[in-house]
Amino acid sequence: MQAYAYDIIESPIITEKAVRHSAESNQYSFKVNKRANKTDVKRAIETIYGVEVISVKIMNVRGKIKRVRYQLGRTASWKKAIVRLKAGQKIDFA
Repeated sequence: MQAYAYDIIESPIITEKAVRHSAESNQYSFKVNKRANKTDVKRAIETIYGVEVISVKIMNVRGKIKRVRYQLGRTASWKKAIVRLKAGQKIDFA
């Protein structure tokens, strides 16, 4: 997939679990384009944040079934990437 780095990385995921992973094991979570692969994500993170990526794990997150009154629906499915950085490097989202 040929695309710009900002088209691949949609947003960082800032949850309690993601923050704990970043502090303990130098792993950061991102919401990525559904068509992106590990190589695309690695290049995009290195380009945007200027860090060295060791590994990338990607998973498809299925949308949850939600109910509004009597109508059932589903939230959108999305792709999540967990990126491990080289020791001593970090990403500051502030």
